Amino acid sequence: MKFRKEFDSLGKILVPADKYWGASTQRSNKYFDIGDFLVRPIVIKSIAMIKKAAAIVHQKNGDIDKKISRSIIKAANEVISGKLNDHFPLKVWQTGSGTQTNMNVNEVIVNRAHLIEKKSLVKDKKTLSPNDDVNKSQSSNDTFPTAINIAALIMIKNNTLPNLKKLRNSLENKSKQFKNIVKIGRTHMMDATPITLGQEFSGYVSQIDHGIETINNSLKHLAELAIGGTAVGTGLNTPKGYSKKVVSYISKFTGIKFKEAQNKFEAIASHDCIVESHGALKTVASSIFKISNDIRFLGSGPRSGIGELILPSNEPGSSIMPGKVNPTQCEAISMVCTQVMGNDVSTTIAGANGHLELNVFKPLIANNILQSSRILGDACLSFAEKCIDGIKPNKKRIKTFLKDSLMLVTALNSKVGYHKAAEIANKAYDEETTLKKAAIDLNYLTAKEFDEIVNPKKMTNNEG
Repeated sequence: MKFRKEFDSLGKILVPADKYWGASTQRSNKYFDIGDFLVRPIVIKSIAMIKKAAAIVHQKNGDIDKKISRSIIKAANEVISGKLNDHFPLKVWQTGSGTQTNMNVNEVIVNRAHLIEKKSLVKDKKTLSPNDDVNKSQSSNDTFPTAINIAALIMIKNNTLPNLKKLRNSLENKSKQFKNIVKIGRTHMMDATPITLGQEFSGYVSQIDHGIETINNSLKHLAELAIGGTAVGTGLNTPKGYSKKVVSYISKFTGIKFKEAQNKFEAIASHDCIVESHGALKTVASSIFKISNDIRFLGSGPRSGIGELILPSNEPGSSIMPGKVNPTQCEAISMVCTQVMGNDVSTTIAGANGHLELNVFKPLIANNILQSSRILGDACLSFAEKCIDGIKPNKKRIKTFLKDSLMLVTALNSKVGYHKAAEIANKAYDEETTLKKAAIDLNYLTAKEFDEIVNPKKMTNNEG
C-alpha cells in the first residue's frame, strides 16, 4: 500500500495514498479501533450539508473567496451524493463530541476539492484548510448535534412514519374485513366474553395511530438546530445572522422545515430532543411488540394451538420438521422492537451525560436513534406486506372456540345473578356439557330464555 504525508497540529502522519481523509481521521482510525459500527452515511451526508450551507453563507457575506466557496460546495455535493462513502472509515466509538467525524468530513472535502482542481495531494500545496475554510464559524460541538437532528428527521420522515402508516393501514383493512367475525375474547390468556376479530384489530390500529401522533409531537423539538452555537453555545467566531441563514439553506436542501435552536446552550449541552423522539419510537416499539405477539398467538398451531388466524406461508420453518411453517415476520419485528427498547435505555443514559456545556455521548446518541428509526420503519413495512396483508381468518376454528366457551355465561349475570351463572358454568365444565343444558338442568332458564340472552353477536355491541 502506498502512503502520503498529512499534517495537523500534532505533526506528520502517513495516510493511505488512495484515501481523501487527512491526519485527524488517520489518528482516530488508529486510536479508536473499537468494534465494527461505522458512523452512518446519513450522518456524514448531514454534516456535508452543513459545510455546503456554511460555504454559501460565508461567500454571500464576503467572508470567503468565491473560488474557495465553489470548491467546498462541489466537494460537499459529492459527499452528499454518497460518491465518497469509502473515505469515511471512522467507528461510532470515538470522542463524545464527534470531533473526529466532523474533521473527517472537513478533510475529505479539502482533499477532494484539491483533486477537482486537478492538483496533486502529494506535490501541490493545498489552497483550502479543513479548519479555517470548511469548518469556518463552526465547532464539532454544534456541527455534530445539528447533523444528528437532520439525519434523524430525514430518517423518521422518509422511512419510519411512511412505513408505520403502511402497517396502520394494513391493520385497518383487516379490521374492516373481519368486522362481522364473532370470536371469543381472552383475558389473562383465558376465555373471556365475545368480541369480533375486527374489534380486536381495531385496537391495534388505535395503538399505531397514537404512536404516530406521539412521534409527530416529538419532531418540533428535533427540528431545532444547534448550528451557530460553536463551542459552548455563545456563537463565538460566527458573523451576525449566520446560523439563521445556514438553517434556511439546510431546510432548502432537505425539504424539511428546520429552525434555530431556541437556546443553543441547551442544544449543545443536552440532547433532550433525541431522548424525547427516541422515547416516542420506544412507545411504538412497545405497541408493535404486543401486536406481533397477539398475531403470533392467534396464529399458533395449526392444530395444537389457538389457530384462529392463518398466517402467510413465506418459507419452510424447520430444518428437521417437514411442512412446519413459523410466524417468522412476528419474530423479526419482535426482535426489532426489543432492540429499539434497548437502544432507548442507552439513549436515556447518554442524554443524561451532558457535562456542564457539552454532552459527550453524541456518536452513541446518533447511532441509536438512526438505527431505531431505520429498523423500525423497515420492519413495519415487512410486517405489513409479508404478514398482515396475507392474514386469513380460520372461521371453522373461531366458531368452535366460540361455541364451546364457558364465558358466554356472562350474559346471564343480569338474568340469574353472578353466583347462579357461575354455578351453570361450573356444572357445564364438570359434566362436559353445554351451558344451555346446564342452565336447563338447574331450572334457572328455559331453552327459549337461554337462546334469547346468550347471543354472542349481541354481546360484542358491534354495530356492523
